[in-house]
Amino acid sequence: MPQKQRKIAIMGYRSVGKSSLTIQYVKGQFVDSYDPTVENTFSKTVKIKGQEYFLKLVDTAGQDEYSIFPPAYAIDNHGYCLVYSINSLKSFEVIRVIYDKLLDMTGKVQVPIVLVGNKLDLSSERVIAFEDGKRLADYMKAEFMEISAKSNSDVNNLFASLLQMIERVRNDVTDKPEGKAKCALS
Repeated sequence: MPQKQRKIAIMGYRSVGKSSLTIQYVKGQFVDSYDPTVENTFSKTVKIKGQEYFLKLVDTAGQDEYSIFPPAYAIDNHGYCLVYSINSLKSFEVIRVIYDKLLDMTGKVQVPIVLVGNKLDLSSERVIAFEDGKRLADYMKAEFMEISAKSNSDVNNLFASLLQMIERVRNDVTDKPEGKAKCALS
C-alpha cells in the first residue's frame, strides 16, 4: 500500500500545551520550557492498521477570540486537533470561537476534528469537567479525549483516532457514486 500524506493542524489558546503535545508525539519527549510558538511544522511517519502515513503536524501560534484566523489553517489540512487545558476556562471558551472560524473558512459540513482536554496530570486543578468537554465535542461532531502531554497519556491514541476519522471522512466523500441523470422521453 502506498504511503499516504496527511496534514494536521494543532490549534488552541496560548499555553494549552500544543507544542508539548506535538513534540511528545513526534520525538517522544516532554518539553517543559515555554517559548510562545509562531508556527512550527513537524513530520512523522506512522503505521496504523497496516497503512503507512507521512504526517505533517502544524503546531500553530496560540489563538484567541480576537485573532485573525489565518486562511492557511483552513486550506490543505486533512484534520484538526483542537486543544484546551482542563485547568483553564478561557482556553475552553476559545475552542468554540476557533471552531466557528474554522467552519466559516472551510465551509465544510464534516471536518475531522479531535477535541483534546490536555494537562490531565493537573487534574487537581481541573476547572473543565469531562462532561463539558464531551458536550462540546458532540456539538462539533468531533471525537473527544483527555490526555497528558507531560505523562504521554493517550497522545499516540489521539493521533491514531484523528487519522482514522480523516480516512472515514475522505472515504465518505470519494466513495459516493456519481449521480447519473435520467431522462425519459415520452
